[in-house]
Amino acid sequence: MHTQPLIPSVIGAKISPVICPTADQFGLLTGHAGLVATEFSYGKDAEIYGEDEPAEYVYQVIQGAVRTYKLLSDGRRQIGAFHLPNDVFGLESGTNHRLAAEAIVDTTVRLVKRRNLEQAAGTDVKVAQKLWTMTAGDLRHAEDHMLLLGRKSAMERVANFLLEMDRRLAVTGMMALPMCRRDIGDYLGLTLETVSRALSQLHSEGVLGFSGARQIVLRNRQRLRNMDA
Repeated sequence: MHTQPLIPSVIGAKISPVICPTADQFGLLTGHAGLVATEFSYGKDAEIYGEDEPAEYVYQVIQGAVRTYKLLSDGRRQIGAFHLPNDVFGLESGTNHRLAAEAIVDTTVRLVKRRNLEQAAGTDVKVAQKLWTMTAGDLRHAEDHMLLLGRKSAMERVANFLLEMDRRLAVTGMMALPMCRRDIGDYLGLTLETVSRALSQLHSEGVLGFSGARQIVLRNRQRLRNMDA
């Protein structure tokens, strides 16, 4: 563990002050409150914050992707969520981060001081409502993920993941996954080999097609929905 600096940074991080736009939920929140955000760029696999570090900032992905995870006592890694462009992360109920956050690929985030957001929420009901909406969304995802890990088979988990990424990433019918298969396995509670076998089976059955290492086309979404039901 290392001490959180006054402003989070990594070697080579590019820093520039920006005003959040109003084209997204985070931008509407900070823009309405008149808060100034800061923009940072992180290289692939760079840590954004560590587990148990002070939760001094709230973050939004501008480009790239972020994974939040916890290292278990036996050394295994459990990924709690993947955060993609426009996603907000780092909202905590306590004073410290429960999970660590890393850039999956070269990633740019914007951040605002949590203290400033909380002060704005204390005097502005619209800010408080938006914060609650984002927090409730995080809780809903955590509950869904818990059910996924506890109740679904390996193939059902992979089908669920593909449908989730299809909703969040697909452009012109194709999704370019920023995460590797090991990341997918650590998110789904599966081994790398199990994820690879499931994807290969779905490919051989014509449910999906590959175009490059991480580009996937879903050819039979209904079949995936039936698996995930």
